[in-house]
Amino acid sequence: MKVGGRATRLAAQGLALISLLSVGTFATLRPYLNSDEDAYKEGRIDQVVSQGPVTVADVEWKLDSLKVYTQLLNEDGEPIELDGPAGTVVVLASITVTPKPGLYLKDHQFTCDAVLRDSKGNTWDDQQAYGYPLPTYCGDDDHPFTMGKPAKIAKVFVVPKNAVPDLVGITTEDFYLHKRVLITP
Repeated sequence: MKVGGRATRLAAQGLALISLLSVGTFATLRPYLNSDEDAYKEGRIDQVVSQGPVTVADVEWKLDSLKVYTQLLNEDGEPIELDGPAGTVVVLASITVTPKPGLYLKDHQFTCDAVLRDSKGNTWDDQQAYGYPLPTYCGDDDHPFTMGKPAKIAKVFVVPKNAVPDLVGITTEDFYLHKRVLITP
């Protein structure tokens, strides 16, 4: 065999080996090389704020309190019915929200979503507590919002009693910027 043919064959084999190693390395590390959107979908927290205020998606949030109750009462002192199995408690987040310029404020209402989070990454969505003295969402006709003016709302969460020691705060997010903020009490 000629020296030139052997060298060409060794170079081709070397390039094939390097290519296979590169593909294998990429395939192995791919789960760890997530994009920003993937990290957001997995629940990444971008910012942690103690009480606030913090502006997210043109809404300023301030967590006034986070309290645990066995039951909520309406304005007449009667229990408010909430969905939850036995062994759950009610967590009430009192929040001051301020719609900022840039927010679409239709009919003095807007969307203001927040979820309760614990240190293990578990989250709970809020529930509507009809009859509670504060509005429990930002689309309540009885409690109109005005641009730039702060207003109090309540977010009501039903969580297992054993999760209470691990609760860390509420999260709110900007879906378009893929930004999630944790507001701690």
